[in-house]
Amino acid sequence: MFDLDQLFQKSELIPVIIQHADTNEVLMLGFTNKEAVELTLKTKTAWFWSRSRQELWNKGATSGNFLHVQRIMTDCDTDTLLYFCYPDGPTCHTGAKSCFFRKIEV
Repeated sequence: MFDLDQLFQKSELIPVIIQHADTNEVLMLGFTNKEAVELTLKTKTAWFWSRSRQELWNKGATSGNFLHVQRIMTDCDTDTLLYFCYPDGPTCHTGAKSCFFRKIEV
């Protein structure tokens, strides 16, 4: 079993990238703490720490658009997580499939 304390050596809050488990499309970026990761592992749905509300939140608890976690990876520095998920519906609170839909011309 992976030691979750390794994830939070640099900060109590780390980023978590959400990708679709089949397509690898990036769906969203959130932040998590140790308690949210533990809840994610227990429920197999994505939990986050809301920086604006200063509270834990289970994505989909209000909307019904849960993110069902299939696999979790960490980066080489062990300070970012990647969740591969199956979404129940749109991931973005705007109703978009992904939170990444605003294009910036380069």
